[in-house]
Amino acid sequence: MTTTTNKAWRTICNASDLVKDSGISALIADATGEDEQIAIFHIPNSEEKIYAVGNYDPIGQANVLYRGLVGCIDDEPVVSSPLYKQHYSLKTGRCLQEEQTISVYDIRIENEQVQLFY
Repeated sequence: MTTTTNKAWRTICNASDLVKDSGISALIADATGEDEQIAIFHIPNSEEKIYAVGNYDPIGQANVLYRGLVGCIDDEPVVSSPLYKQHYSLKTGRCLQEEQTISVYDIRIENEQVQLFY
């Protein structure tokens, strides 16, 4: 059986729903139809302004990353897990302290709509 993935830009929320220098969580259906939580961060003073990563913290084993603190380490935008404080790159998903990664998604703001490519 062949599965076709129809990736496209999909509206997640309005730009006005974003919280400056913080995260929000969104629930999407992945390619298999399973629900997945996404953490969306709005960092206006950064190069890309908006980032989307998987909300699941593989070390803490919970969907909590949207609650983490955002900042920069060596010019790399990161989110700090609210559980054990590991830092995950918002650009690559790589954990800076341990051999773990989180998913990273393409995201944009188009006509005041936050859109995720999935």
